[in-house]
Amino acid sequence: MSFKTNQLYQLVLTQFLETLREPSVLFWGIVFPILITIGLGLAFTQTSESKYRIAIVEGQPTKLDTLLSEYGKEEKERGKTFTSWRVSNPTLGNAQYLFARRQWDDAIIALKRGEADLIVTDSVGEICYHFDPQNAQAQLVYMRLSGLLKESSGQTGQDSIEPLTLKGVRYIDFLLPGLIALGILNGLCWGISYSLVERRSQKLLRRMVATPMKKSNYLIALISVRFVMNCVEAGVLFFFAWLLFGTIIQGNVGALIVFYIAGNIAFAGIAVLLGCRTAKLETGNGLINAVIMPMMILSGIFFSYLNFPSWSIGFIKLLPLTTFTDGLRSIFNEGAGWQEIATPSILLTSLGVICFIAGVKWFKWY
Repeated sequence: MSFKTNQLYQLVLTQFLETLREPSVLFWGIVFPILITIGLGLAFTQTSESKYRIAIVEGQPTKLDTLLSEYGKEEKERGKTFTSWRVSNPTLGNAQYLFARRQWDDAIIALKRGEADLIVTDSVGEICYHFDPQNAQAQLVYMRLSGLLKESSGQTGQDSIEPLTLKGVRYIDFLLPGLIALGILNGLCWGISYSLVERRSQKLLRRMVATPMKKSNYLIALISVRFVMNCVEAGVLFFFAWLLFGTIIQGNVGALIVFYIAGNIAFAGIAVLLGCRTAKLETGNGLINAVIMPMMILSGIFFSYLNFPSWSIGFIKLLPLTTFTDGLRSIFNEGAGWQEIATPSILLTSLGVICFIAGVKWFKWY
C-alpha cells in the first residue's frame, strides 16, 4: 500500500471513529428519521379504509335518514355519537362515512374546524350538499357520497348543490392561521436555538463570559428581535391573504394580539431550552427537527388532525402548536374573543416561562 493510499485510509478511519464516538449524531441522523417514518407509517397506513365526515342539519326525516336507518350503525368517537356507514367498493376501496346531526350554526363551525367535510340538508324535499367548491377534499366526499346515495336509492337526476363561500369555510381560511403559527415556531427555533448552537460551536459565546452580561438579558434580546421579525412576517402574510383572497379577522383583535404574544412566549421558551447547552451543529439540528417536524405534521397545519387515528387525537391536542393553531383559527374564522382564548393563553404563557427559566438555569456559554 502506497503512502498516499495509506494516508487516505487513515483519514477515513479517523473520521469514521470520531462519528461513532458521538451517539447523538448517530441518533438524530439515522435513528430519528427511522422513528418518524415508522410513526407516520402507522398513522397513515394502519387501515385501508378512507374516512369522511358529513354534518347533517337537524330537521325532518330525509331520504338519507331512510338509508342510514337501513345501512348505518351508531358509533362513538372521542365521546361523540355518529352514524357510521361503511361501504366497500372493488374499484374505489373501503370507505367509512361518519354522519353527525347538528344545527346549522354548529355545522358551519364544524366545517371551519375541519371536523366535517361537507354539510347535507333536505330543506326542499331533496338532498342538498353545502361545501366549498375550491376544497378538493369536499369535492371528493360529495362525488363519492352522491354516487353512493344514487346507487343505494335508485334515484336519478342532478344533485342540488349550494356552494359555501362564507369567510372562514374556505381552505385558505383554514390554512392561513396554521401558516402563521408554523412561521412563529420555525422563526423562534431556528432563529434562537440554532443561533445559540452555532455561536457556541464557533466559540463566540465563550468570549461573552468576560463581559458583565446576564444570561437572561442576552436571551431576552434574542427573543425580542425574533418577536419583531415574527410580527412583520405574520403581518405581511395576512396582508397578502387579505389582498388576494379577502381573508378577514372575524374575532376580537385585542384577543388575537394577546394570544399571538402568548404563542411567541411559548415557542421562545422552548427555543431557549433547546439551545441552552448543545455545542454541536448536528445535535442542534436534530433537536430542533425533533420538535418542529412532529408538530408540523401532527398539529393540523395543512390538514385537519382528525384524519389521524382516534387514539392519537388526545396526544395531538396537547402539543403547543396544536393549541396555538386551534386558538388562532377560532379567532380568525369563528369570531372567538377573550373568553375562548383565556385558558389556552395562560397555558401557552406558562409553558414558555417554565421552559425559559429551565433554559437559563442550564445555559452554558461554552
